[in-house]
Amino acid sequence: MVQIQPISHTNPYYNRPMQPYYACTSCQLPTPQKNYCIFDKNEVDYFVKQKEQALPVLTYILCHSNNEAQVTEALYIIDRMIDDGTKGIDKMYPVFARFNNTTSPNIQTYLAGIYRKTQIPDAFGPLVKMLIQNSQRPNNPTQTFDPNEEIGGAILSYISDRFRN
Repeated sequence: MVQIQPISHTNPYYNRPMQPYYACTSCQLPTPQKNYCIFDKNEVDYFVKQKEQALPVLTYILCHSNNEAQVTEALYIIDRMIDDGTKGIDKMYPVFARFNNTTSPNIQTYLAGIYRKTQIPDAFGPLVKMLIQNSQRPNNPTQTFDPNEEIGGAILSYISDRFRN
């Protein structure tokens, strides 16, 4: 088991050092009445501002959590960190690979977005596998949105980037 150090700064939102066991617990998953996730903006912004310092906490969460909402929020934060220029996220593929076989549309969507932005070569196969498996599964009437749009976009991004001059 990897031992991680808490982020050295105190999170003003929580007024205590960040610890993985209570981080990323604010996510509200989609419901039939709302087809989007809701995240705590203060918590997300805190992690994004920490940049590389926050990666050990997020890695711990992704390695150990089986809570869909917590994993979804951690992936969302990582997605935002990529947009903010955080380095080293492409090295986290072994951590992300844990979710390559998930059937959760929420996790699939954010995972595909991360793969699209990082273009990790090892992630192409799992994206194709997700798309094929999703197409073979019957439509779930409680599913609020279709992750195949993001998965397909990630696959197209991989392919189109290979043919650029």
